[in-house]
Amino acid sequence: MEQHLLEAKHALGYPLEPSETLGDDNNPARELDTLLYLAFQHASSKRSRARHVRFGHSRLFFLGQYVLELAFAEFFLQRYPRESPAPMRERVFGLIGKRNLPRWIKAASLHNLIFPYDDMDRLVRKERESTVKSVFWALFGAIYLCFGMPEVYRVLFEVFGMDPDAEDCQPKLRRQLEDIDHVSAEFEGKISWQDMVAYKLCFLHPSKYKFDHPRFCYERLEYLGQKIQDLVMAERLLMKHLDAPGLWLQNRHRRLLMNKFCGRYLRAKNLHRFIVYSEKVQDAYERSYRLKYPVNTAVQQALHGLSYAVYGKRDVRRLMFEVFDFEQIQPQAMYI
Repeated sequence: MEQHLLEAKHALGYPLEPSETLGDDNNPARELDTLLYLAFQHASSKRSRARHVRFGHSRLFFLGQYVLELAFAEFFLQRYPRESPAPMRERVFGLIGKRNLPRWIKAASLHNLIFPYDDMDRLVRKERESTVKSVFWALFGAIYLCFGMPEVYRVLFEVFGMDPDAEDCQPKLRRQLEDIDHVSAEFEGKISWQDMVAYKLCFLHPSKYKFDHPRFCYERLEYLGQKIQDLVMAERLLMKHLDAPGLWLQNRHRRLLMNKFCGRYLRAKNLHRFIVYSEKVQDAYERSYRLKYPVNTAVQQALHGLSYAVYGKRDVRRLMFEVFDFEQIQPQAMYI
């Protein structure tokens, strides 16, 4: 890969000089060459047999998936302000689903760096797609660490040429509720976190107002909150466990953010009492309290989405690790 590093940097639009010359000693962009090298060391490459190379690639792969999910969530939430999360997820899948990734890699002329001795189009689809996905996710993990989210968007739309308006990226047609906005006037001007919570945007269950105001519930905030919550936890785990492989981090990440635990964090603060349901749903939940658990998780994520939209990622960290204490170890049930 060393001899192809200049080719990769040229394809991605970076200067060909060694990255050690970029900025001062504290500039993360100085690590670009090292991280790009690791990003292309997928499981089937010879260099990945070395433990430190294999672990480095898997850690970038682990981070990159959440970077891409958050990037597209933010992009489509702003692009389609009246759309629910379901069609947005279909748009994201249409762009970065594993079947489409080889097309983007080929458009950026990076396929020869991933498969230097094979014709990518003639490989078995399962082998081709898994390898390309590994490199693609790891590549964006490296770009995010060096340059941040703005550079992620540049590479997605300028280098890979992704087109959100492409016909094969459009969601399925579905019945759309009439979207009449009666409440925007109340949000004019700058509003504080307290004002937003007082208006209970994060606590409105879709059963209450969705058929009157499709955007007037927590679904869009929940979608954003889930993505920023995943990325913040991924960054936390990477910093705490500097030598852990990506697979171990993935399992740890999944365990800490399991739905039943997220709802438990909300209930521990007695915030579940503020959720507003319709009368029919409220009666059903009173008969079976476990039905409320997914709703508790959704509200928890909506709070993180609102925090990110108003104050940014730093405040999401505050909520997750200072207010709700997401890293607390969940005791396993003991049967006597």
